[in-house]
Amino acid sequence: MSVVGKRRKSRELAMQMLFQSDIGKQNPDEVRSTFWQAREDVEDEARGFAEDIFRVAVAREEEIDQTIESHSANWKLTRMSAVDRNVLRMAVAEMIGFPGTPHQIVINEALEIAKRYSAPESINFLNGVLDAIGKERLNAKG
Repeated sequence: MSVVGKRRKSRELAMQMLFQSDIGKQNPDEVRSTFWQAREDVEDEARGFAEDIFRVAVAREEEIDQTIESHSANWKLTRMSAVDRNVLRMAVAEMIGFPGTPHQIVINEALEIAKRYSAPESINFLNGVLDAIGKERLNAKG
């Protein structure tokens, strides 16, 4: 698997971990324990980056959720589908935790994952929210 493929797999796994935590109301340690039991075949590199994104998302959950809500045109996180909510969390966690990754790559990868797991009508919404967050983060840098 290429580096790009491993990174996408990592992002997908991180989103699934966030989804499991969100829906199952599990703490991060419980998620890690149960999540990886069923995925023993995941390569260490993909698992490591997924864990890194998940760790940032958990540690900065309040900041991430506030950022998403402030850019989602009056949509509360609780009104979003669980998949959309956690795709956004995964992407924003990567933007915050890995500022060296260009925002456009993070956004494109998140949209590719959303195409697989989310409703088709959600893609434009997710793109708009992530684009606004990415632009704000770029403007804040410079």
